[in-house]
Amino acid sequence: MTNPHVQQLADLILNYSIELKPGERFMIHWAGDAPQPLVSALIGGAAKIGATPVWWHNEDSFMRQILLNGTEQQMIELGKLHREEMARVQAYVAIRGQDNIFEMNDVPAERRKWYMQHYMTPVHMEQRVKKTRWCIMRYPNNSMAQLAETSVEAFTDFYFKTCLLDYKAFQKAMRPLKDLMEKTDTVRITAPGTDLRFSIKGIPAIPCDGKVNIPDGEVFTAPVRNSVNGTIQYNTPSPYMGGLYNNVCLTFRDGKIVEAKCDGDNDALNKIFDTDEGARYVGEFAIGFHPWIRKPMKDILFDEKIAGSIHFTPGKCYDDASNGNDSAVHWDLVLIQRKDYGGGELYFDDKLIRKDGQFVVPELEHLNPEHWGAPAL
Repeated sequence: MTNPHVQQLADLILNYSIELKPGERFMIHWAGDAPQPLVSALIGGAAKIGATPVWWHNEDSFMRQILLNGTEQQMIELGKLHREEMARVQAYVAIRGQDNIFEMNDVPAERRKWYMQHYMTPVHMEQRVKKTRWCIMRYPNNSMAQLAETSVEAFTDFYFKTCLLDYKAFQKAMRPLKDLMEKTDTVRITAPGTDLRFSIKGIPAIPCDGKVNIPDGEVFTAPVRNSVNGTIQYNTPSPYMGGLYNNVCLTFRDGKIVEAKCDGDNDALNKIFDTDEGARYVGEFAIGFHPWIRKPMKDILFDEKIAGSIHFTPGKCYDDASNGNDSAVHWDLVLIQRKDYGGGELYFDDKLIRKDGQFVVPELEHLNPEHWGAPAL
């Protein structure tokens, strides 16, 4: 039996997130078997609106075969073909429910670089992100429940609770944080192993309220490219291109990563940052505050929204909060600053804004979890 929340989620996506209109072409891109009930609901909903849905089933295992057995030129051609397909639609939704997030783990680093440069960049960063209305999400399955260390039933309940937030109300609640960030020059982040300073002066702050991600709950901007100095010790495990990296620690000098280490394969870590020049600079700084997302589950889409977290992202910036950094990499590495993760402080222009994950200035207190019916931090 289909979960009754599936249709509610499909309606949210079509009518709020991508605002699908009659006569438009709409691409649904999914991975894994689990998302099929939502795919079906989206196809039916799009047809009722009067839009034309097209669907595209893709798996990491398919891409892995091309990367292991093909040539760089073939990856270039695949990127061209899929970019052409993306250019034919006005709206796009991706639903990821694959069974193994480590499927690309044995692909050599040089071939993963082909994927980022010749596929992800032209198809998604240049075409989809810039020229369509889009929304990215996951769908609950056995793998996600296992990574979250919970039962499938409990994870499914959690999933719909986080995804079906009142995003219109959340959108209004984010406005004071956006305004404050756009008045701010210097930011300081402290936590165990972390003391980092940078400027965000003159760069827009963008509230994330269910339009391009579900679940959502962050406001992002970017650091002035050469302003970052200090060290940040991330405390969440982070998957990237089939690998898993723990306790990533980055040291910056004048914006550039001059030292990168982790608990594990430091060579593999540094190869990511050697993808291109922009991979050693930061393209995004964001503050996460989803009231119901509390612990890492090895899925960046959820982990970057954790209540009491920030993410500080090596690689490409977004056009709507641009600091000029360009890269094939965009890696949202997460630091949780709550007491149960060691604590930490966030300062804007030397004023304490958030302590141990809790906003402490009156105009931002309504972003704390208890204001949304969730347990306090």
